Amino acid sequence: MTAIHVVGIGLDGAVGLTDTVRRVVEQATVLVGSDRHLRYFPHHPAERLVLGNLHQILQILQQRLSTAVPPTIVILASGDPLFFGLGRLLLAELPADQLTFHPHLSAVQLAFSRIKLPWQDATVISAHGRSLDRLTQALQQGAETIAILTDTTNTPGAIAQLLLSLDLPTVYHCWVCENLGGIEEQVRGFSMETLSQERFEPLNVVVLHRSHRMTPLDLQTLPALGLPDRSFLSFSDRPGLITKREIRLLILGELCLQPAQVIWDIGAGTGSVSIEIARLFPSSTIYAVEKTAAGIALIEQNCQRFGVSNVKAIAGTAPKELVALPAPDRVFIGGSGGHLTEILEMCRTRLQPSGVLVLALATLENQQEALAWRSQQTTQGATGNNRCFRCRCRVRWRSPP
Repeated sequence: MTAIHVVGIGLDGAVGLTDTVRRVVEQATVLVGSDRHLRYFPHHPAERLVLGNLHQILQILQQRLSTAVPPTIVILASGDPLFFGLGRLLLAELPADQLTFHPHLSAVQLAFSRIKLPWQDATVISAHGRSLDRLTQALQQGAETIAILTDTTNTPGAIAQLLLSLDLPTVYHCWVCENLGGIEEQVRGFSMETLSQERFEPLNVVVLHRSHRMTPLDLQTLPALGLPDRSFLSFSDRPGLITKREIRLLILGELCLQPAQVIWDIGAGTGSVSIEIARLFPSSTIYAVEKTAAGIALIEQNCQRFGVSNVKAIAGTAPKELVALPAPDRVFIGGSGGHLTEILEMCRTRLQPSGVLVLALATLENQQEALAWRSQQTTQGATGNNRCFRCRCRVRWRSPP
């Protein structure tokens, strides 16, 4: 039997309740809520309990319920109590059959209705009293629509700074929806740069929606070396799947590049490494080998985007596609498709004298496989070094002069 009614309420207060729910509140003999919620009913005759220490409040309510004539208890909560709200905690402490929930519109529902954006596929994240780790993951995975419940630490500005620091290749439109349902409601759109400088009311929801258009590049302002990750077109469902700028810089340094060379980029992905090389050495020819059709399309689009013509996208898997390519002066292996040893063996036989081979390895298994292969090489004069950097292992090997 229901003993406690949990009533969701918005910033419009009692007037926002339906007649049925308002009658439930009017019949309460014990009214529980925050100071703000209780102020919506200044003349209510019920005993009033300010919601602070939940455990202490539950003990008081259990005592009231054990009396000969149990009271009618109403707990006021924001929005939908079962949506990142008080409902979860109540269900953890009380039998479900003692609780009846009367949800109000949630802040997230109101936010999407205000900006007129469908949200059935949205990723909803509460950063209220939590870290931003889940938001970071959603952004790196390229979630199309994200709603974030904020707090005084994880503010809209902090969210903007996080997004800018990730240097993602995707662009997000951003809205901050403040005091939804109240007389001071505001819904405003921002760029990430301006958002990080603004201040907002404590009750707000941030909505991010991924743009499907890339900002045109101003090639004159791009650095000669170390292109920003966000400047590359990337996989729509995995925008974080790109060789990061810091790793590209290490790779370029280890390759010891020279003009007019033949370079193999194996497992080229979006073509970021190939394009960096192509811009630095227009007289070199880079063969970007990629097994996925989406990757090949991205390589070609990025080459056009950056205005390079000396990258040749090769569709297929290594080592099969390597047989027909000119012998390389430099080889970079960014992906092996499960054929790492075979690829290394092909590179060993085809690499020009004094050539350089560099690997960026994402797993310990591949690292061990590469090191095992290298240890078996007895070619006179082979040199090398091994280092680990941010969980991406680099193994450098030189063929004999």
